[in-house]
Amino acid sequence: MTTALRRYPVLIALCIAALFMVVPFLIVAVNAIKSPSEYSQNGPLSLPDGLYLDGLKDFWQRVHYGQKLFNSVLISGSVAVLAAILSVLNAYAIGIGRIKGRTWVLAFFVLANVLPQEALVYPIYYLSKQVGLYDTRLSVIIVFTVIQAAFGTYLLSSVLGQFPREIIEAARIDGANKWQVLWRIVVPVSRPTIGVLLVFFFIWTWNEFLLPLVMLISNDNQTVSVALGVLQGQRLMDATMTNAAALLGVLPAIVFFLVFQRTLTRGIAVGAVK
Repeated sequence: MTTALRRYPVLIALCIAALFMVVPFLIVAVNAIKSPSEYSQNGPLSLPDGLYLDGLKDFWQRVHYGQKLFNSVLISGSVAVLAAILSVLNAYAIGIGRIKGRTWVLAFFVLANVLPQEALVYPIYYLSKQVGLYDTRLSVIIVFTVIQAAFGTYLLSSVLGQFPREIIEAARIDGANKWQVLWRIVVPVSRPTIGVLLVFFFIWTWNEFLLPLVMLISNDNQTVSVALGVLQGQRLMDATMTNAAALLGVLPAIVFFLVFQRTLTRGIAVGAVK
């Protein structure tokens, strides 16, 4: 009984947190399928009388949402995979290889991770212009791969630094080289942590706005977050379309999170056990 009572505050806090996250999404979803006249007459908290999909259709056609969705998925997915691979390689060299100056290298990655993106805008803009990558999706993929890999390297380095040396030594005695130790032993054991990084990298990149806004000026290269910001700046949307835009902007990220929820939960649980 006492144990159950002690758990109640935690459960209440989790319920309140879930409520604060779910209620705004539900309000946006309801207003996205509500007609402008219903919104103006009854307000944002009223239930719609019917299913009004013109706001979703108008937003989809106005911004060419299919193309923007493809760009966001391509950029976010590429960054997640490339940053995870780069993080594994860097962390393997730092955490297990024990390279010289390990502390200073980690400090560099921490500095790269906390550096504000506003400080990176002009150097990245200038360099991309010089090498001919400006207004290309590849430029954004490269930039965010480096930024996300900085955090991934710092996290995985601490994890691999505690990797059992006995397993590595046994593999080397059996004739495994460094690459075989990495891909056949270290990566499978660290798969839950790498899975968590993949999920975080995808969602973080999906929500990025400043650098894609500066680097992707063509309509065909813009991401969903940039399309939302640009469209709102045109002052052509009513409340229904605004909510429709918000719903279509956040829904893919929520679907991705739900699909990989087990991977995220497993990775956090394994980290807690360790």
